[in-house]
Amino acid sequence: MSGYFRVRYMQDVALLDTRTQKAWFAVFLVFLLAYPFLANALWLDLANQVLLASVGAVALMLLTGYAGQISLGHAGLLAAGAFTAGILFKEFGAPFWVTLPASAAVGALLGLAFGLPSLRLRGLYLAVSTLALHFIVIHAGAEYETRRGYSTGIVIESPIYDARHWYFALLAAAAATVLFSLNLLRSRTGRAWRAIHGREAVAEALGISVPRAKLTAFVVSSAITAMAGCLFAYFRGFVSVEAFSLYLTIQYVAMIIIGGMGSILGAILGTVFVVLFPYTIDAAMDGLGLAGRFSSVIFAVNYAAFGLAMILFLVFEPQGLVGIWRRARNWFLLWPFKQRPAR
Repeated sequence: MSGYFRVRYMQDVALLDTRTQKAWFAVFLVFLLAYPFLANALWLDLANQVLLASVGAVALMLLTGYAGQISLGHAGLLAAGAFTAGILFKEFGAPFWVTLPASAAVGALLGLAFGLPSLRLRGLYLAVSTLALHFIVIHAGAEYETRRGYSTGIVIESPIYDARHWYFALLAAAAATVLFSLNLLRSRTGRAWRAIHGREAVAEALGISVPRAKLTAFVVSSAITAMAGCLFAYFRGFVSVEAFSLYLTIQYVAMIIIGGMGSILGAILGTVFVVLFPYTIDAAMDGLGLAGRFSSVIFAVNYAAFGLAMILFLVFEPQGLVGIWRRARNWFLLWPFKQRPAR
């Protein structure tokens, strides 16, 4: 839209194309680094929640938004990573630098095992098969809690105690995940995922190994998700099966739908929306003087509003928040001219 065209291969692989993009990125980076020194305790905690959830959202975007493989076992993978960290810490006193790669390895193995049905199943049947992952992991975690007597969950000693320090740690984790994903999507593996998402028969005709591409998508996404679960365990300081309900999976699916399918930026925008949405509803009800009157059903109101938001995005904005961002960006790039929509 800006009239800028890529004429060399190095321009095509660059993450930041123009000087304007680099300047805005520098401003955004300064804002991120200064944020924990400017925000109060509540907004700092919300930022930490967004950064933590964005790791899992980007992982799910790789699997569903790019590779086209539906998964409803995301909360189970988060639980697998969290319980791996909790068990290793409780039973062996393992430090963080051991539990994190161990969680990634467990997630990769689960992704490989539950990715095998994707070679024969599609659509709803694949979603149901991945849903089994959730129940298996949750049942195993509940059995461990019961047998070891951890009725209130597994308490983990976190290596970080200050919220500001957690912010920088989670910012580094989220940035590393985004950078890894962007580079992976530009590799042969990422192009294979896009091809099988478009049409598997055409991808196979082009010489792409469809089974290998599908299994790779499950393994990579599951490993990143399990690492997010490990970070969640240390961030919260405990692990319990109650924290990984099926509603958590729905929230992550909502993040990539509301944010916009097939976009890393969409996963991040969707994460911000889903994490902040309940607090926005609470603030709105408090501002209207309805918080006291509906205090007993505040959770039901949040769930209903969340479901309504998902329906509205699916009906009126299927491209999600990233679609709104692109239209706004194009409007500024083309102003004062108008762009006619393609027919």
